[in-house]
Amino acid sequence: MTPSRRSLLAAGATGTVALTAGCLGFVLGNEPLEFDADRVAPTDQKLDETGYEEQEVNEETIERSEEIGGVERDFKASLWTSVYTKTVEYAGQEREGSAFAAVSIPGMTVAGRSVNPLADMSNKELLEEFLSQLEGENGSIDDIQHDETFSLDILGESRDVDAFTGETEMDGQTIEIEIKVTSFDHEDDLLVLLGVYPKRLTEESANVEELMESAEHPLDS
Repeated sequence: MTPSRRSLLAAGATGTVALTAGCLGFVLGNEPLEFDADRVAPTDQKLDETGYEEQEVNEETIERSEEIGGVERDFKASLWTSVYTKTVEYAGQEREGSAFAAVSIPGMTVAGRSVNPLADMSNKELLEEFLSQLEGENGSIDDIQHDETFSLDILGESRDVDAFTGETEMDGQTIEIEIKVTSFDHEDDLLVLLGVYPKRLTEESANVEELMESAEHPLDS
C-alpha cells in the first residue's frame, strides 16, 4: 500500500523551484517536501441505507525520492484510506461478503510536474494496487478481467467507472466476484473509489454505485 493534491511550490520563469517560505529546507536538500491528502468517504446516511459499516480509517505516510532539476530531492506524503464492509448471506451463511474503499492520495506537484507514483496509473493498475485491502476473509481475487466502462455523477461531474470480474475461493468453491473502481482528480487530490462483492448479489452492484455517488471530499478527518 502506498500514498489533497497540493502544489506547495511554484515554478519561476526559468522553471526552477521558487524559494518560498516553508520550502527552503527542501530546496537546499536538508528536509523532505511534505504533502497532505484530504479524506474522502461516502456519507453516513448512504452507509446506513446500504448496510455498510466502517471497518477502518487510516492515515498513512509514504516517502520517496525524485530527481527535480537534475538534483535528487526527498518527498513525504500522507494518504487516507477508509474501508467499509457488509455482512451478507451467501450459500446459506452470513459472512463479510462485500467491501468498499475510499482512498485519497496527494498529487505531489512540484514545478508543474507530478511526482506521485500513482498519478498515471489506469483504473486496472490502481485496482491491483489497493485490492489487497478488500479481499477479506476469502483470500485473493484472481483472473481479473475488464467487463465494461460506464459513468456516474460523483462530486459534481461525470466520472468513468470500470467494472471487472474475478474469482475467489469460498468454502472450497470458486465464486465469481465483481469489482467496480473509479479514479479522478478533485481539489488537488487523486481519489480512488473501489467496491468488491459476489457477482450473484446483484443488489450490491447498485449499493456500491450509490456509495460512489455519495462521496464527500474534502472531508474533516
